[in-house]
Amino acid sequence: MIGIFDSGVGGMTVARAIEQCCPGYPLVYLGDLARMPYGPKSPAMITEYSHRNTEFLLRQGAQLIVIACNSAASTASSFLRSHYSQTIIDVIFPAVAKAAAISTTGRIGIIGTRATINSGAYEQRLQMARPDCEVHSQACPLLVPLVEEGWLNHRETKTIVKKYLHPLRDKQIDTLILGCTHYPLLKRVIAPRIGRRVHIIDSSVEVALHLKSILKADAELRTQLYDPDTPSRFFVSDMPSPVHGLAGTIFGRPVLLEQTDV
Repeated sequence: MIGIFDSGVGGMTVARAIEQCCPGYPLVYLGDLARMPYGPKSPAMITEYSHRNTEFLLRQGAQLIVIACNSAASTASSFLRSHYSQTIIDVIFPAVAKAAAISTTGRIGIIGTRATINSGAYEQRLQMARPDCEVHSQACPLLVPLVEEGWLNHRETKTIVKKYLHPLRDKQIDTLILGCTHYPLLKRVIAPRIGRRVHIIDSSVEVALHLKSILKADAELRTQLYDPDTPSRFFVSDMPSPVHGLAGTIFGRPVLLEQTDV
């Protein structure tokens, strides 16, 4: 099974993209809603939560881990890779590679949680991938709670998004990385407020395409993970009322959510 974890429901956008891009590979998903959002937490705490999440997914039979949380990917990915032999994929690398490849001017914007932006992970990887790029980052701490509350098209959400994006518009970026897996759920709000000419990089799509390329290149891993007869499972550490509706919106169908302690 492919294990996926996030601080909340946002990582379900990654799960859905993988489901569409890699059919026949069962998933086990963990959304740590009891401790979300991870963005304001310290790096040490995010790393501890990520460790627990990975242990849980491995106990459920996961043989490959996808860190579908940018806050966790930016602070805990090195720790996890040093502690586990399983393949671990994070959402940052694929998005960076895509942005570096398609930006014409080299002016690239990033929006994410405070933890993701403060880590500098995107800036560092973008500078490595494209040394001539000019990176502009914006922390958007209110967006995850708005998504988790189901406020995807509210007037207040649109106002907050516009305020967050204003500095990036002033920098005349031509590419914007959605540096949080919750943000694809706000893509219809973000797109008109950042400008029609700006390329929007959806990290959930890019990580699914990256995983597909890994499976294509590794026959042993492909054989190990492919199991079309095993159903995917979706766990959450808390069950707030909006979560079922959000899961249904993301997958386009009812999703059975199982509550668990992590």
